[in-house]
Amino acid sequence: MLKVGLTGGIGAGKSEVSRLLVEHGAVLIDADRIAREVVAPGTPGLAAVVDAFGEGVLAPDGSLDRPKLGSIVFADPGKLAVLNSIVHPLVGDRSRTLEEAAPEDAVVVHDVPLLAENGLAALYDLVIVVDARPGTQLDRLVRLRGMTEEDARARMAAQASRDKRLEIADIVIDNDVPLDELERRVREVWADLVRRARTPQE
Repeated sequence: MLKVGLTGGIGAGKSEVSRLLVEHGAVLIDADRIAREVVAPGTPGLAAVVDAFGEGVLAPDGSLDRPKLGSIVFADPGKLAVLNSIVHPLVGDRSRTLEEAAPEDAVVVHDVPLLAENGLAALYDLVIVVDARPGTQLDRLVRLRGMTEEDARARMAAQASRDKRLEIADIVIDNDVPLDELERRVREVWADLVRRARTPQE
């Protein structure tokens, strides 16, 4: 099994790369999706979040009001640390369970948005960083996700710098390119990953 950490700044196009890798046969473990699952209604995770932040972070239907919680924690590093201390261990446990269920020769791709921020590179056999220029990220967030420029810049600023992400990269996928070029690059990377997965680890 080859354990790959996949990361990239918000708006860099990491989701597109993970989709392409899955098409080639990767087993995807999506930290964002798991982070939503572990705080679903009725979970101990949601109870812990409400304990820490109050009933005000719940939507009328009893689910987590993510935008409301986001507006609280993104403005306060201390509160963000509290949220992370609740959610990260739950995500880690679920990720390990999914990884253990994958076939022995699988390429398991962990899609982890905050891999650089949380110093997680050592958990993986190699790290792929999806990279795009900050101007490209900003344009995608405003044009495709409907964020205000101010909100987009704040989200980008809350993440690791581009340099910090690139420092931990074993493989960089440039996503300032047309889709056909991106697809060709991902094909190359996939062939490399499969070769590594089949080579006994020293």
